[in-house]
Amino acid sequence: MTTYTADTLENHTVAGPSAVFTYRRTGPRGGVPLVLLMRFRGTIDWWDPEFVDHLAADRDVIIFDNVGIGYTGGEPRDTAEGFADGAIEFIEALGLTQADLLGWSLGGIVAQLVALRRPGLVRKVVVAGSSGPGLAPGTPGMDERVLSIMAKPDADAEDLLYLFYPETGPARAAGLEHLEKVAKRLEAGGPPVTEEAAQGQLAAVGRLLAVDWDQLKAQLQAISQPVLYANGIHDVMISALGSYKAVEQVPDSTLILYSDAGHAFLFQHIHEFAAQVDLFLAH
Repeated sequence: MTTYTADTLENHTVAGPSAVFTYRRTGPRGGVPLVLLMRFRGTIDWWDPEFVDHLAADRDVIIFDNVGIGYTGGEPRDTAEGFADGAIEFIEALGLTQADLLGWSLGGIVAQLVALRRPGLVRKVVVAGSSGPGLAPGTPGMDERVLSIMAKPDADAEDLLYLFYPETGPARAAGLEHLEKVAKRLEAGGPPVTEEAAQGQLAAVGRLLAVDWDQLKAQLQAISQPVLYANGIHDVMISALGSYKAVEQVPDSTLILYSDAGHAFLFQHIHEFAAQVDLFLAH
């Protein structure tokens, strides 16, 4: 089994107005740090260590748990705007004057809201397996199996494979490899997302689905930073159409699609996507 630097990182804490945040930091210091924002029901233990190592090869990378999530205390939030404010608190508590953001799934929506709420704090944004902060017209909804799994506090490996990877041999193999890699951190017994926090996240998702198209368009058009959207075509959770619609509105944006992947394309295509992130952040 390969040993990853991300698996050896120690937890650090920093106090903000709403909570004492727990984070891990890796890679060379200097330049603009890249802050990663996690998905629904995920903690810092769920970041694929190989993916983190690739991102941190030439840059400062920071992963953290938001207010009321996992290792971080405080009252769980129930709006995407509340999660964005938590992320802003964390970035400012670290003393950073500017950061790049990479958000996966719900984290991608939060990253865009951070960019809107504090534009001077954010240089560039990567939105992975996500869409704009709302539901664009024509975007298909989640099927009953997806909704059922999202409601479960103890989703198993087969549930996660269904949510994150297409039902093909290569994709399933990549999914099993990802689950094996994150198992080292998870088996150490770190705190999971509480059901209270998960219900808050579900409430936030419900509010996002109620955002009308005019409001969503106005938000997307107001994003001033360069944004890289990336999706897997076979995403059963958040359709890639949402990112296509977002790119039509965000003034400085790019879209990358992976034809053989789903929600966790970033872990199925670690080398390729990390290289795309490097290119985007470097120029």
